[in-house]
Amino acid sequence: MIQVLINILIIAFIYLLISYSFIIIYNSTKFFHLTHAAITTFGAYLTLLFSDQFGLPLLLAIPLAIIFTSLTGINIERLIYRPLRQRNSHPFILLIVSLGLYIILQNIISLGWGNSIISIRTGDVKVGNEVWGGYITDIQISIIFTCLFLFIASIIIIKKTKLGKQLRAISSNDELANIFGINSNKIILWAFGIGSAIAAVAGILIAFDTDMTPTMGFNILLYGVVAMIIGGVGSTWGIVGGSLLLATAQHLGAYYIDSKWMDAIAYIILILFLIWKPLGFSGKRLKKIEI
Repeated sequence: MIQVLINILIIAFIYLLISYSFIIIYNSTKFFHLTHAAITTFGAYLTLLFSDQFGLPLLLAIPLAIIFTSLTGINIERLIYRPLRQRNSHPFILLIVSLGLYIILQNIISLGWGNSIISIRTGDVKVGNEVWGGYITDIQISIIFTCLFLFIASIIIIKKTKLGKQLRAISSNDELANIFGINSNKIILWAFGIGSAIAAVAGILIAFDTDMTPTMGFNILLYGVVAMIIGGVGSTWGIVGGSLLLATAQHLGAYYIDSKWMDAIAYIILILFLIWKPLGFSGKRLKKIEI
């Protein structure tokens, strides 16, 4: 049971990180950016490209991968989403486009590296550190502290900085924000840059822990979206509760029933929340000021 609790904690932090990276973009654009799944995967594969094929040390390869992944997200917004928004395209159109982009990027990764499982780790696999009868590896400890640091840093940026205030302004009402001199297009680019960078970190951490495949980003993104919905869209601490609830339910289900039930459990929880508590833990509707 100690091992189950450790596993819950690790995956909850991953859900929290990917969910928060997604919500930064969602709050600014109000559509489901499914290409975020490929962005998450890109971070891991670019790290492999820079370290394994270009021969760069990991301390240089990882930051470069994060930067290039962030720039990829920014250019997707600038070249594809922004022209569609300027034509007043319905959010459903943007959703379909994002799904198409995800498929394209996933296939590019498959063409470059194949569909098999690839390991980015170097050296021998070591036994984890024993904690009260359970085991946790150095990578998993790094996952917990990195996710916690990035989550807190993101909250500080959103709540305390000028950029964060502008992000919250366009999330509330982009038209009113533009009237007050905030360039919504510029701020949305920042949202894509920050969200994509955080997603890249999540993808790299997952790859170091459990290896990687071209499709690895999609499942983790769906779990992050489920955590966001059951926690309450717009509620920072609701996402924390949603991530913990989802990770706990999945791993207890895997422990007592079978690991094959982990996907089903996630969507059962989602359906139950959508029926009986559609606003999630927060229980509050987002306020929007109209002109």
